[in-house]
Amino acid sequence: MHLTLDDPPFAGRSGQGAVVAVLDSGIHAEHPHIGGVAGGVSFIDDSDDFVDRIGHGTAVAAAIHEKAPAASLLAVRIFDRHLATNADVLARAIVWAAERGAQLINLSLGTANAAHAERLAVAVEYAGARGALIVSALEANGAPLFPGSLASVVGVVADWTCERDALVVESRSGAVSRLTASAYPRPIPGVPKERNLAGVSFAVANASAFLARAIEAGSIAALIRGGPPTG
Repeated sequence: MHLTLDDPPFAGRSGQGAVVAVLDSGIHAEHPHIGGVAGGVSFIDDSDDFVDRIGHGTAVAAAIHEKAPAASLLAVRIFDRHLATNADVLARAIVWAAERGAQLINLSLGTANAAHAERLAVAVEYAGARGALIVSALEANGAPLFPGSLASVVGVVADWTCERDALVVESRSGAVSRLTASAYPRPIPGVPKERNLAGVSFAVANASAFLARAIEAGSIAALIRGGPPTG
């Protein structure tokens, strides 16, 4: 099912009422593409210093806010100077976000190490019981990633040819839908897209923005289970 921002349930929506936790390198809340966050935390030093030092989390958040500017953002810093963390930190961050009322937990990341699957599955189940939906990278070079390949997680695939206002929704047997979205982030004026950041991180962010609009429309459950869009 190929959808665009002009199709229901997305048309005319801004993500109003949606709470999106961005588990990444933090967020620079004062960036003009962000316009503030609803709160945050750092799992680097167990503090409230969620300021982004490397720009990745801010770019992810900006991609979300471009399509869902009214969504509330929670900045959850799990990366420091490099895009690397461990499964325990990631699991604790998922739990934290769910306990703070996140409806969507954006994970522009994933691990191919199946040894971490069980630990992450426990956190995902905990979050789901509290109404939080995990959105994460599904695969890398054909190998499944965790937690994105878990049945209750919305797994996202990057498509370099997909338009940034489009989303492809595919049903998965016994699992929530797989989404395909553009691999490009929000454009930077004067900077060719080839010189901007790109990759599955931003496909996940673009998908989360669509889902934030679906939350506003009250259509999230039908959408992620491959049902007809409403709203």
